[in-house]
Amino acid sequence: MKRVIWPVAALIFLAAVTVLSGCDSITSPPSTNNAGSSSQNTGIWVTGEGKVTVTPDLAILNLGVEAQADTVAQAKQGADAAMNAVLEALKNGGVAANDIQTRYFSIEQLTRYDNFTQKQTVTGYRVSNTVTVKIRVLSVESFTLDYKAGRIIESVVNAGGDLIRINSIGFTVDDPVPYQKEAREKALTDARDKARQIADKDGLKLGEPTFISETNSSIPYNLPQYYGLAVPAPMITIGTSISPGETTVIVTIQVAYDIR
Repeated sequence: MKRVIWPVAALIFLAAVTVLSGCDSITSPPSTNNAGSSSQNTGIWVTGEGKVTVTPDLAILNLGVEAQADTVAQAKQGADAAMNAVLEALKNGGVAANDIQTRYFSIEQLTRYDNFTQKQTVTGYRVSNTVTVKIRVLSVESFTLDYKAGRIIESVVNAGGDLIRINSIGFTVDDPVPYQKEAREKALTDARDKARQIADKDGLKLGEPTFISETNSSIPYNLPQYYGLAVPAPMITIGTSISPGETTVIVTIQVAYDIR
């Protein structure tokens, strides 16, 4: 048996070697020079950040009315009258109609569980109507934002009476584009300074940017000064103190630089 197996095995081995040596598809491809390929995977990668501090010129006020009565008609009538008075106060305060937007309207049935009958008993109805109001400073010479916002809050509270609900107030800028441009320039400068520092430390020469991506451009909006369960606002007889403070426009940019 050995005389038969060894010659056959030798013939199979020689045939396999011959096939592999003559098959171009299995041959390793020649090495290529990657110098002309994309350089995005090489170089120095940095992240630049630019910040611009801005004084807000736009207040966003969230307010509404809430009426409760034995019937839907009575509750709605009370809410409608209060909201009409609030809208009139906003109009008299210089708020444009297109700066007032209804955000929430609901009619709820109020019930109470009766332990004796073990059933839900209807106790009345609640109507809620909430709007978002943009308070703008059209002329710095005439009004400041804090003064105008305070006067408007004072007027709507007095107009809505016990049915008024002040939910929140926040501050931002009406047109953030100029501030974003300034912050973007600062971000690019910050990125180049970081890349140059890295290159100088490693004895490299910084080249031109090969990749730029803006990863974040935030539109400033201060968190509401108050936000929580809506509660009746008291009648206001003196000016309401409002402080817009400052807000920050932030732009973040990722940049890749060629090195030489």
